[in-house]
Amino acid sequence: MPVTDTCVRNARLADASAISRITEGYAGEGIMLKRPVENIIEHIRDFFVADYKGQVIGCCAIAFYTVKLAEIRSLAVLEEFRSKGIGRLLVEKAEAVLSEEGVKEVLVLTLNPGFFKRMGYKEIEKEYFPQKIWRDCTNCPKLMACDEIAMVKML
Repeated sequence: MPVTDTCVRNARLADASAISRITEGYAGEGIMLKRPVENIIEHIRDFFVADYKGQVIGCCAIAFYTVKLAEIRSLAVLEEFRSKGIGRLLVEKAEAVLSEEGVKEVLVLTLNPGFFKRMGYKEIEKEYFPQKIWRDCTNCPKLMACDEIAMVKML
């Protein structure tokens, strides 16, 4: 499967179920929080999908915290398409959109720091991003035992 046959585009409402299925696999492994279809529909304009011959094979979303700070989140790729450059395509698309919006700093929380390090992200303390903690982390079941690595990239 060549990466050149995959296009990354803005998600559509019709993609919500596919996004939910892809992210459910990661949630089942404890890698990300479960996102019900209703939540994905509510935030569909924040998502990008990787489309391979009409099939949604991956996704990611962006979240804005300030005019200069945003997060890339919910990065997930179907198992049979992992390690083929799809995650990189999704992150590059998200970064391009964030850069166009004037965002200067991009945050990720990840259990796969090697992937993001190869994309130019650097590890940082989670406390550097109180906006993220106030808005999202307080509702997370892992709050008191978070195993995710905070990383940042300057655009």
